[in-house]
Amino acid sequence: MDNDDNAICADDRMPPCIDEATRAFIAAHQDEDVRDVALHAKRDGDVDVPFALDQIAGRRTARSKLPRWAANDGIIYPPHVPMEQCSSQPAAEYKARLAAELIAGRPHPTTLVDLTGGFGVDFSFMARAFDEAVYVERQPRLCALAGHNLRELGVGNARVVCDDGVAFLEAMPPATLIYVDPARRDAHGARTVAIADCTPDVLALRDALLGKAPFVVVKLSPMLDWRQTIDDFGGAVRRLDIVAVHNECKEILVVLDRERTERPLIRCVDDGACVEFRVGDDERPAVAPSSALPGMRFLYEPNAAIMKGGAFATLQRRWPAAQIGVNSHLFVADRWFDDFPGRAFVIDGIGTMNKKDVRRLLDGVRRANVAVRNFPLMAAQLAKKLKLADGGDVYVFATTDDAGRHILIRAHKRN
Repeated sequence: MDNDDNAICADDRMPPCIDEATRAFIAAHQDEDVRDVALHAKRDGDVDVPFALDQIAGRRTARSKLPRWAANDGIIYPPHVPMEQCSSQPAAEYKARLAAELIAGRPHPTTLVDLTGGFGVDFSFMARAFDEAVYVERQPRLCALAGHNLRELGVGNARVVCDDGVAFLEAMPPATLIYVDPARRDAHGARTVAIADCTPDVLALRDALLGKAPFVVVKLSPMLDWRQTIDDFGGAVRRLDIVAVHNECKEILVVLDRERTERPLIRCVDDGACVEFRVGDDERPAVAPSSALPGMRFLYEPNAAIMKGGAFATLQRRWPAAQIGVNSHLFVADRWFDDFPGRAFVIDGIGTMNKKDVRRLLDGVRRANVAVRNFPLMAAQLAKKLKLADGGDVYVFATTDDAGRHILIRAHKRN
Protein backbone atom coordinates (compact mmCIF):
# COMPACT_ATOMS: atom_id res chain seq x y z
CA MET A 1 0.00 0.00 0.00
CA ASP A 2 1.18 3.51 -0.82
CA ASN A 3 1.54 5.20 2.59
CA ASP A 4 1.09 8.66 1.06
CA ASP A 5 -2.23 7.86 -0.58
CA ASN A 6 -4.32 5.66 1.65
CA ALA A 7 -7.54 7.52 2.31
CA ILE A 8 -10.18 5.19 3.73
CA CYS A 9 -12.86 5.14 1.07
CA ALA A 10 -14.07 1.55 0.56
CA ASP A 11 -17.56 0.93 1.98
CA ASP A 12 -16.46 -2.04 4.09
CA ARG A 13 -13.94 0.14 5.87
CA MET A 14 -16.36 2.84 6.99
CA PRO A 15 -18.13 2.86 10.36
CA PRO A 16 -21.63 1.45 10.03
CA CYS A 17 -24.26 4.03 9.19
CA ILE A 18 -26.42 4.27 12.28
CA ASP A 19 -30.01 4.44 11.10
CA GLU A 20 -32.65 6.09 13.25
CA ALA A 21 -34.11 2.80 14.49
CA THR A 22 -30.72 1.58 15.72
CA ARG A 23 -29.88 4.97 17.21
CA ALA A 24 -33.19 5.04 19.10
CA PHE A 25 -32.64 1.48 20.32
CA ILE A 26 -29.20 2.40 21.69
CA ALA A 27 -30.56 5.50 23.42
CA ALA A 28 -33.47 3.58 24.95
CA HIS A 29 -31.27 0.83 26.40
CA GLN A 30 -27.98 2.63 27.10
CA ASP A 31 -28.38 2.38 30.88
CA GLU A 32 -29.36 -1.30 30.92
CA ASP A 33 -27.27 -4.44 31.37
CA VAL A 34 -26.23 -5.45 27.88
CA ARG A 35 -26.83 -9.13 28.68
CA ASP A 36 -30.48 -8.43 29.47
CA VAL A 37 -30.81 -6.34 26.34
CA ALA A 38 -29.33 -9.13 24.24
CA LEU A 39 -31.69 -11.66 25.78
CA HIS A 40 -34.84 -9.71 25.03
CA ALA A 41 -33.94 -7.89 21.82
CA LYS A 42 -35.93 -8.77 18.73
CA ARG A 43 -33.83 -9.77 15.73
CA ASP A 44 -36.40 -9.26 12.98
CA GLY A 45 -36.77 -5.46 12.93
CA ASP A 46 -34.81 -2.63 11.41
CA VAL A 47 -32.41 -2.48 14.35
CA ASP A 48 -28.83 -3.70 13.84
CA VAL A 49 -28.85 -5.54 17.18
CA PRO A 50 -25.22 -6.83 17.24
CA PHE A 51 -23.90 -3.35 16.47
CA ALA A 52 -26.26 -1.75 19.00
CA LEU A 53 -25.13 -4.17 21.71
CA ASP A 54 -21.48 -3.25 21.03
CA GLN A 55 -22.37 0.43 21.43
CA ILE A 56 -24.32 -0.07 24.67
CA ALA A 57 -21.53 -2.20 26.17
CA GLY A 58 -18.82 0.14 24.89
CA ARG A 59 -20.40 3.27 26.28
CA ARG A 60 -21.04 1.55 29.60
CA THR A 61 -17.33 0.66 29.84
CA ALA A 62 -16.31 4.14 28.70
CA ARG A 63 -18.27 5.88 31.47
CA SER A 64 -15.77 4.65 34.02
CA LYS A 65 -12.75 4.06 31.77
CA LEU A 66 -12.99 6.95 29.28
CA PRO A 67 -15.41 9.58 30.60
CA ARG A 68 -14.32 12.16 28.00
CA TRP A 69 -15.28 9.73 25.25
CA ALA A 70 -18.49 8.62 26.96
CA ALA A 71 -19.63 12.26 27.10
CA ASN A 72 -19.56 12.42 23.29
CA ASP A 73 -22.65 10.78 21.76
CA GLY A 74 -20.94 10.55 18.38
CA ILE A 75 -18.26 8.06 19.44
CA ILE A 76 -18.53 4.60 17.88
CA TYR A 77 -17.19 1.73 19.97
CA PRO A 78 -15.54 -1.49 18.77
CA PRO A 79 -16.37 -5.02 19.95
CA HIS A 80 -15.48 -6.15 23.47
CA VAL A 81 -11.76 -7.01 23.18
CA PRO A 82 -10.43 -3.64 21.91
CA MET A 83 -12.43 -1.84 24.61
CA GLU A 84 -11.01 -4.05 27.35
CA GLN A 85 -7.44 -3.69 26.06
CA CYS A 86 -7.39 0.06 25.46
CA SER A 87 -5.89 2.51 27.96
CA SER A 88 -7.99 4.20 30.61
CA GLN A 89 -8.30 7.97 30.47
CA PRO A 90 -5.88 8.63 33.38
CA ALA A 91 -3.22 6.43 31.74
CA ALA A 92 -3.75 8.08 28.34
CA GLU A 93 -3.59 11.56 29.89
CA TYR A 94 -0.31 10.62 31.55
CA LYS A 95 1.18 9.57 28.21
CA ALA A 96 0.07 12.89 26.73
CA ARG A 97 1.93 14.76 29.50
CA LEU A 98 4.98 12.55 29.00
CA ALA A 99 5.01 13.24 25.26
CA ALA A 100 4.66 16.99 25.81
CA GLU A 101 7.55 16.90 28.28
CA LEU A 102 9.80 15.01 25.88
CA ILE A 103 9.23 17.31 22.90
CA ALA A 104 9.39 20.58 24.82
CA GLY A 105 11.83 22.86 23.00
CA ARG A 106 12.02 20.68 19.87
CA PRO A 107 11.87 22.51 16.52
CA HIS A 108 8.51 22.78 14.76
CA PRO A 109 6.69 21.19 13.12
CA THR A 110 6.60 18.34 15.63
CA THR A 111 5.28 14.97 14.48
CA LEU A 112 3.88 12.00 16.39
CA VAL A 113 3.67 8.58 14.73
CA ASP A 114 1.69 5.85 16.50
CA LEU A 115 2.66 2.59 14.78
CA THR A 116 0.09 0.44 16.62
CA GLY A 117 -3.01 2.62 16.61
CA GLY A 118 -5.62 0.13 17.85
CA PHE A 119 -8.76 1.84 19.14
CA GLY A 120 -6.86 5.12 19.17
CA VAL A 121 -7.30 6.16 22.79
CA ASP A 122 -3.63 6.87 23.54
CA PHE A 123 -3.23 8.54 20.16
CA SER A 124 -6.23 10.83 20.66
CA PHE A 125 -4.74 12.22 23.87
CA MET A 126 -1.11 12.40 22.75
CA ALA A 127 -1.81 13.92 19.32
CA ARG A 128 -2.87 17.29 20.74
CA ALA A 129 0.71 18.01 21.89
CA PHE A 130 2.02 17.84 18.30
CA ASP A 131 1.69 19.87 15.11
CA GLU A 132 1.11 16.70 13.11
CA ALA A 133 0.04 13.21 14.21
CA VAL A 134 -0.09 9.97 12.21
CA TYR A 135 -2.14 6.97 13.34
CA VAL A 136 -1.06 3.65 11.77
CA GLU A 137 -3.13 0.48 12.08
CA ARG A 138 -3.31 -2.61 9.86
CA GLN A 139 -6.96 -3.48 10.61
CA PRO A 140 -9.20 -1.51 8.24
CA ARG A 141 -12.15 -1.63 10.62
CA LEU A 142 -10.19 -0.02 13.46
CA CYS A 143 -8.81 2.58 11.05
CA ALA A 144 -12.33 3.51 10.06
CA LEU A 145 -13.45 3.77 13.67
CA ALA A 146 -10.40 5.85 14.57
CA GLY A 147 -10.95 8.24 11.69
CA HIS A 148 -14.57 8.76 12.70
CA ASN A 149 -13.87 9.12 16.42
CA LEU A 150 -10.92 11.47 15.97
CA ARG A 151 -13.16 13.79 13.99
CA GLU A 152 -15.82 13.59 16.69
CA LEU A 153 -13.20 14.44 19.33
CA GLY A 154 -11.93 17.41 17.36
CA VAL A 155 -8.41 16.06 16.78
CA GLY A 156 -7.87 18.01 13.60
CA ASN A 157 -4.16 17.35 13.13
CA ALA A 158 -4.50 13.58 12.72
CA ARG A 159 -3.91 11.44 9.63
CA VAL A 160 -5.12 7.83 9.60
CA VAL A 161 -2.99 5.30 7.71
CA CYS A 162 -4.15 1.73 7.14
CA ASP A 163 -0.88 -0.18 6.94
CA ASP A 164 1.37 -2.57 8.83
CA GLY A 165 3.37 -0.58 11.38
CA VAL A 166 6.71 -2.19 10.54
CA ALA A 167 6.24 -1.64 6.80
CA PHE A 168 5.24 1.97 7.46
CA LEU A 169 8.30 2.50 9.66
CA GLU A 170 10.66 1.49 6.87
CA ALA A 171 9.27 4.09 4.44
CA MET A 172 8.18 6.93 6.76
CA PRO A 173 9.93 10.31 6.92
CA PRO A 174 11.58 11.40 10.18
CA ALA A 175 9.30 12.14 13.14
CA THR A 176 9.72 13.79 16.54
CA LEU A 177 8.33 10.90 18.59
CA ILE A 178 7.23 7.35 17.77
CA TYR A 179 4.78 5.52 20.02
CA VAL A 180 4.51 1.72 20.00
CA ASP A 181 2.14 -0.48 22.00
CA PRO A 182 3.08 -4.05 20.98
CA ALA A 183 0.28 -6.60 20.98
CA ARG A 184 0.65 -8.93 23.97
CA ARG A 185 -1.23 -11.85 22.45
CA ASP A 186 0.08 -14.47 20.06
CA ALA A 187 -1.61 -15.77 16.90
CA HIS A 188 -3.78 -18.09 19.02
CA GLY A 189 -4.96 -15.33 21.36
CA ALA A 190 -2.81 -16.44 24.29
CA ARG A 191 -1.41 -13.64 26.46
CA THR A 192 2.33 -13.00 26.22
CA VAL A 193 4.61 -10.96 28.50
CA ALA A 194 8.18 -11.18 27.17
CA ILE A 195 9.06 -8.24 24.92
CA ALA A 196 10.41 -10.44 22.13
CA ASP A 197 7.15 -12.43 22.04
CA CYS A 198 5.02 -9.33 21.44
CA THR A 199 4.10 -7.95 18.00
CA PRO A 200 5.98 -6.04 16.75
CA ASP A 201 9.26 -7.05 18.40
CA VAL A 202 10.51 -3.64 19.55
CA LEU A 203 13.85 -5.07 20.67
CA ALA A 204 14.63 -6.09 17.11
CA LEU A 205 13.31 -2.74 15.82
CA ARG A 206 15.20 -0.57 18.31
CA ASP A 207 17.73 0.87 15.88
CA ALA A 208 15.19 1.31 13.11
CA LEU A 209 12.85 3.19 15.47
CA LEU A 210 15.59 5.50 16.74
CA GLY A 211 16.76 6.02 13.18
CA LYS A 212 13.40 7.67 12.45
CA ALA A 213 12.81 9.64 15.67
CA PRO A 214 14.95 10.99 18.55
CA PHE A 215 12.42 9.67 21.06
CA VAL A 216 10.47 6.39 21.11
CA VAL A 217 7.89 5.56 23.77
CA VAL A 218 7.12 1.85 24.18
CA LYS A 219 4.18 0.65 26.27
CA LEU A 220 4.89 -2.72 27.90
CA SER A 221 3.32 -5.14 30.35
CA PRO A 222 3.46 -4.19 34.04
CA MET A 223 4.47 -7.80 34.71
CA LEU A 224 7.94 -7.26 33.27
CA ASP A 225 11.08 -6.91 35.39
CA TRP A 226 11.96 -3.28 34.72
CA ARG A 227 15.67 -3.83 35.41
CA GLN A 228 15.83 -6.61 32.84
CA THR A 229 13.87 -4.45 30.42
CA ILE A 230 16.50 -1.71 30.64
CA ASP A 231 19.23 -4.26 30.01
CA ASP A 232 17.32 -5.73 27.06
CA PHE A 233 17.29 -2.38 25.27
CA GLY A 234 21.08 -2.14 25.55
CA GLY A 235 21.70 1.39 26.81
CA ALA A 236 18.98 3.09 24.76
CA VAL A 237 16.61 3.70 27.71
CA ARG A 238 16.47 7.31 28.83
CA ARG A 239 13.75 6.78 31.44
CA LEU A 240 11.22 4.19 32.49
CA ASP A 241 7.84 5.10 33.95
CA ILE A 242 5.84 2.62 36.02
CA VAL A 243 2.23 3.80 35.76
CA ALA A 244 -0.50 2.76 38.17
CA VAL A 245 -4.12 3.91 38.32
CA HIS A 246 -6.04 3.65 41.58
CA ASN A 247 -3.28 1.51 43.11
CA GLU A 248 -3.19 -0.98 40.24
CA CYS A 249 -0.13 -1.19 37.97
CA LYS A 250 -1.32 -0.67 34.40
CA GLU A 251 1.76 -0.35 32.24
CA ILE A 252 5.47 0.28 31.93
CA LEU A 253 6.44 3.10 29.59
CA VAL A 254 9.99 2.87 28.24
CA VAL A 255 11.45 6.03 26.70
CA LEU A 256 14.21 5.28 24.20
CA ASP A 257 16.66 8.03 23.26
CA ARG A 258 19.38 8.23 20.62
CA GLU A 259 21.78 9.52 23.26
CA ARG A 260 23.07 6.75 25.53
CA THR A 261 22.05 7.05 29.21
CA GLU A 262 24.14 5.24 31.80
CA ARG A 263 21.70 5.74 34.68
CA PRO A 264 18.12 5.99 33.42
CA LEU A 265 15.48 7.81 35.44
CA ILE A 266 12.81 5.60 37.03
CA ARG A 267 9.44 7.19 37.79
CA CYS A 268 6.79 5.47 39.93
CA VAL A 269 3.46 7.19 39.28
CA ASP A 270 0.04 6.53 40.75
CA ASP A 271 -2.89 8.97 40.53
CA GLY A 272 -0.64 12.02 40.50
CA ALA A 273 1.77 10.86 43.22
CA CYS A 274 5.28 10.47 41.84
CA VAL A 275 8.47 9.04 43.34
CA GLU A 276 11.54 8.99 41.11
CA PHE A 277 15.17 7.91 41.29
CA ARG A 278 18.02 6.98 39.00
CA VAL A 279 19.20 3.43 38.52
CA GLY A 280 21.78 2.68 41.20
CA ASP A 281 20.52 5.32 43.66
CA ASP A 282 17.84 3.33 45.46
CA GLU A 283 19.81 1.46 48.11
CA ARG A 284 18.24 -0.71 50.82
CA PRO A 285 15.87 1.18 53.12
CA ALA A 286 16.40 1.42 56.87
CA VAL A 287 14.64 -1.26 58.88
CA ALA A 288 12.94 -0.70 62.23
CA PRO A 289 14.38 -2.82 65.07
CA SER A 290 11.74 -5.24 66.32
CA SER A 291 12.08 -3.69 69.78
CA ALA A 292 10.89 -0.34 68.39
CA LEU A 293 7.69 -1.62 66.81
CA PRO A 294 5.43 -1.40 69.91
CA GLY A 295 6.00 2.35 70.08
CA MET A 296 5.00 3.05 66.48
CA ARG A 297 1.64 4.71 65.92
CA PHE A 298 1.15 4.66 62.16
CA LEU A 299 1.46 2.07 59.38
CA TYR A 300 2.15 2.92 55.74
CA GLU A 301 1.78 0.74 52.65
CA PRO A 302 3.36 2.22 49.46
CA ASN A 303 1.25 2.35 46.32
CA ALA A 304 1.48 -0.26 43.59
CA ALA A 305 3.89 1.74 41.38
CA ILE A 306 6.39 2.16 44.22
CA MET A 307 6.05 -1.52 45.10
CA LYS A 308 6.79 -2.45 41.50
CA GLY A 309 9.71 -0.04 41.23
CA GLY A 310 11.19 -0.93 44.62
CA ALA A 311 11.66 2.78 45.39
CA PHE A 312 11.74 2.20 49.14
CA ALA A 313 14.93 4.06 50.08
CA THR A 314 13.83 7.05 47.98
CA LEU A 315 10.48 6.90 49.74
CA GLN A 316 12.18 7.01 53.13
CA ARG A 317 14.14 10.12 52.25
CA ARG A 318 10.93 12.03 51.68
CA TRP A 319 8.73 10.32 54.26
CA PRO A 320 10.97 9.19 57.17
CA ALA A 321 9.34 5.90 58.11
CA ALA A 322 11.14 2.62 58.83
CA GLN A 323 10.48 -0.65 57.04
CA ILE A 324 9.24 -3.39 59.37
CA GLY A 325 11.43 -6.09 57.83
CA VAL A 326 13.85 -6.40 54.94
CA ASN A 327 11.16 -7.77 52.62
CA SER A 328 7.99 -6.57 54.34
CA HIS A 329 7.55 -3.39 52.25
CA LEU A 330 5.40 -2.07 55.09
CA PHE A 331 6.56 1.03 56.94
CA VAL A 332 5.94 2.38 60.44
CA ALA A 333 6.47 5.79 62.01
CA ASP A 334 5.45 7.78 65.05
CA ARG A 335 4.20 10.68 62.92
CA TRP A 336 1.41 11.11 60.39
CA PHE A 337 2.10 11.96 56.73
CA ASP A 338 -0.91 13.43 54.93
CA ASP A 339 0.70 13.15 51.52
CA PHE A 340 2.13 9.62 51.76
CA PRO A 341 1.91 7.93 48.32
CA GLY A 342 -0.10 4.87 49.31
CA ARG A 343 -2.38 3.71 52.09
CA ALA A 344 -1.97 4.96 55.66
CA PHE A 345 -3.38 3.53 58.89
CA VAL A 346 -3.50 4.17 62.62
CA ILE A 347 -2.01 1.22 64.51
CA ASP A 348 -4.27 -0.27 67.20
CA GLY A 349 -1.91 -3.03 68.27
CA ILE A 350 1.04 -5.21 67.30
CA GLY A 351 1.70 -8.79 68.39
CA THR A 352 3.05 -12.15 67.40
CA MET A 353 1.15 -15.17 66.18
CA ASN A 354 0.98 -16.83 69.59
CA LYS A 355 -2.53 -17.48 70.88
CA LYS A 356 -2.34 -14.93 73.69
CA ASP A 357 -1.34 -12.10 71.36
CA VAL A 358 -3.93 -13.08 68.79
CA ARG A 359 -6.71 -13.05 71.41
CA ARG A 360 -5.56 -9.65 72.67
CA LEU A 361 -5.33 -8.11 69.19
CA LEU A 362 -8.56 -9.50 67.80
CA ASP A 363 -10.81 -9.48 70.84
CA GLY A 364 -14.35 -8.93 69.58
CA VAL A 365 -13.33 -8.74 65.94
CA ARG A 366 -15.37 -10.91 63.58
CA ARG A 367 -14.67 -9.17 60.27
CA ALA A 368 -11.45 -7.64 58.96
CA ASN A 369 -9.54 -6.74 55.81
CA VAL A 370 -6.58 -9.12 55.90
CA ALA A 371 -3.35 -8.50 53.96
CA VAL A 372 -0.01 -10.31 54.03
CA ARG A 373 3.51 -9.20 53.11
CA ASN A 374 6.47 -11.59 53.37
CA PHE A 375 4.38 -14.07 55.35
CA PRO A 376 4.08 -17.87 54.97
CA LEU A 377 0.26 -17.86 54.54
CA MET A 378 -1.91 -16.32 51.86
CA ALA A 379 -4.43 -13.71 53.00
CA ALA A 380 -7.38 -16.09 52.62
CA GLN A 381 -5.56 -18.82 54.55
CA LEU A 382 -4.73 -16.44 57.38
CA ALA A 383 -8.29 -15.11 57.56
CA LYS A 384 -9.56 -18.68 57.84
CA LYS A 385 -7.01 -19.48 60.55
CA LEU A 386 -8.02 -16.36 62.51
CA LYS A 387 -11.74 -17.08 61.88
CA LEU A 388 -12.30 -13.68 60.31
CA ALA A 389 -14.87 -12.86 57.65
CA ASP A 390 -13.87 -10.35 55.00
CA GLY A 391 -14.73 -6.65 55.27
CA GLY A 392 -15.44 -4.12 57.99
CA ASP A 393 -13.37 -1.26 59.39
CA VAL A 394 -10.57 -3.34 60.92
CA TYR A 395 -7.36 -4.00 58.95
CA VAL A 396 -5.02 -6.84 59.83
CA PHE A 397 -1.54 -6.95 58.31
CA ALA A 398 0.66 -10.00 58.69
CA THR A 399 4.38 -9.81 57.97
CA THR A 400 7.85 -10.78 59.21
CA ASP A 401 9.86 -8.32 61.31
CA ASP A 402 13.60 -7.66 61.46
CA ALA A 403 14.07 -10.45 64.03
CA GLY A 404 12.37 -13.01 61.78
CA ARG A 405 9.18 -13.13 63.86
CA HIS A 406 5.79 -13.51 62.18
CA ILE A 407 3.72 -10.62 63.48
CA LEU A 408 0.20 -9.23 63.21
CA ILE A 409 -0.69 -5.54 63.09
CA ARG A 410 -4.23 -4.41 63.77
CA ALA A 411 -5.05 -0.97 62.35
CA HIS A 412 -7.81 1.30 61.10
CA LYS A 413 -8.02 4.10 58.57
CA ARG A 414 -7.83 7.62 59.93
CA ASN A 415 -10.96 9.71 59.43
